Amino acid sequence: MNRKDLKLYLVTDRGLAGDRAIEEIVRESVEGGATMVQLREKDIDTREFIGLALRLKNLLEPYGVPLIINDRVDVALAAGADGVHIGQSDMPYSMARRLLGPDRIIGLSVENFEQIEEANALDVDYIGVSPVFATPTKTDTSEPFGLEGLRKAVRMSVHPTVAIGGMNERTAADVMACGTDGIAVVSAIVCASDPRQATRNLLKIMTL
Repeated sequence: MNRKDLKLYLVTDRGLAGDRAIEEIVRESVEGGATMVQLREKDIDTREFIGLALRLKNLLEPYGVPLIINDRVDVALAAGADGVHIGQSDMPYSMARRLLGPDRIIGLSVENFEQIEEANALDVDYIGVSPVFATPTKTDTSEPFGLEGLRKAVRMSVHPTVAIGGMNERTAADVMACGTDGIAVVSAIVCASDPRQATRNLLKIMTL
């Protein structure tokens, strides 16, 4: 994995997409400059999940944008995805790595500094510092890191970092100033009337 792929990391959410297809939102965001896409699905059956993952994989390949599957190692393998993102209560990292092999991307969410230290002993490809700010799209997480906590997390981690939780046009510049490699965005793109332009606006703010 190139750590530059983490810069603007779109995480899908069909609940926020309304009547718009996830495929179209992803296409527009990638055309706007999104560098990685995570397919996050909690409420569909395995067959449907795999079908959607296959469609996104085919969509993203011409752009050279990696597809990451949230949690489901089986879906990632079935769809030929580039990797998975796992949380602290998901499949243990060692098992995920054994199943996926050495070449697939594995990202790991960390919710406190102790978990960052534990992640430092693993050969994960990146960590997701979560949440930086409180957000309605992630309600099952620990106390937010805040900007100071994010700075400390970036210093502590031996791995590339992506900031998760509350990433939008108001927060992106301050978050990037903390030294993280990128931001993971959900509602700021998925809920946007123009995902392509929303992505471009975020990238512009992140490079100020």
